[in-house]
Amino acid sequence: MSVAEVEPSRSVLRRAFSILDAFEAGDVELSLTALAQRSGLPKPTAFRMAHELVSWGALERAPAGGYRLGVRLFVLGERVARHRDLRETAMPFLEDLYEATHENVNLGVLHGHDVLYLARLSGHRSSDVILRVGNFLPAHSTSIGKALLAYSSGDVVRSVVTAGLQRLTPHTIVMPGLFTQALREVVERGYATNHEETHRGVVSVAAPVFGPQRTPIAGISITGRAGRFDVNRLAPAVRTAAASLSRSLASVHSLTAI
Repeated sequence: MSVAEVEPSRSVLRRAFSILDAFEAGDVELSLTALAQRSGLPKPTAFRMAHELVSWGALERAPAGGYRLGVRLFVLGERVARHRDLRETAMPFLEDLYEATHENVNLGVLHGHDVLYLARLSGHRSSDVILRVGNFLPAHSTSIGKALLAYSSGDVVRSVVTAGLQRLTPHTIVMPGLFTQALREVVERGYATNHEETHRGVVSVAAPVFGPQRTPIAGISITGRAGRFDVNRLAPAVRTAAASLSRSLASVHSLTAI
C-alpha cells in the first residue's frame, strides 16, 4: 500500500478522534455547531464524521437533537485491563476508607501531566464536590498528582514543571521552586494536600500507592469542603488505605505493567 493510500485513512482517524475529543468533562451533549467549533472541522465534515460515529456506536443522538458519547466507548474503556484490574483491586480499600470517613474517596493515576480519576465513592453524607470518573485534572494542583510526582523520577517532575504550572485558583502553586519544595514535604510527611488549589472551597489529602520496586502507580485521596475538612484527622486514614492497597498489589502480577 502506498503512502498516498495510507494517509487518507490516517486523516479520517484524526477527524474522528477530534470529534470525540470535543467532549470535555461535564459535557452531557453537544450540538453539531459545538462539535465543529471544538474539533476545528468544517460543519459539513463534522456532520459526516458524527454520522459515522453514531453508526459505529461511539456517539448517540440526544433527544434534544445534539450528540452524546455512546455506550460503545464505555464498553471499550472497560476493556483497558490495567485500569480495570487496578480499580477492581482497589475497590475494597476505597470502600473501607469511605466507611471510616464518610468523605469523598478517589482513585487516580498519572496520565501525562494530568491525573486521570479511575474510581470515586461518595454518599449523601459526604460533601458535594464535583468530580467524575474519567475526569482529568492538572497533576500539579491535585493532592493525588503531588503524591505521585513526589515519588516519580526527576525527568517526570521536570516535564510537568516545564509544561507550565497553570494557576487555577489564587492558591495554586505556580512557582517551580515552591512546587519542588512542596514535593519534598510530601516525602517527609508521607501524604500530599490540596488546599483550594484546583477549585475554590475544595480541600483534599492523598497518599501514593506503590507497585513492585516501590514504583508509584496510583494515588488515593479524600476530598471535602474547606472549613470542615480536617487534614490531620484524615491523613492517617488515607495513608493506611494506600499502604494496604500497595501490599495487595505486590502480589498481583497482572498489575506490574501499570
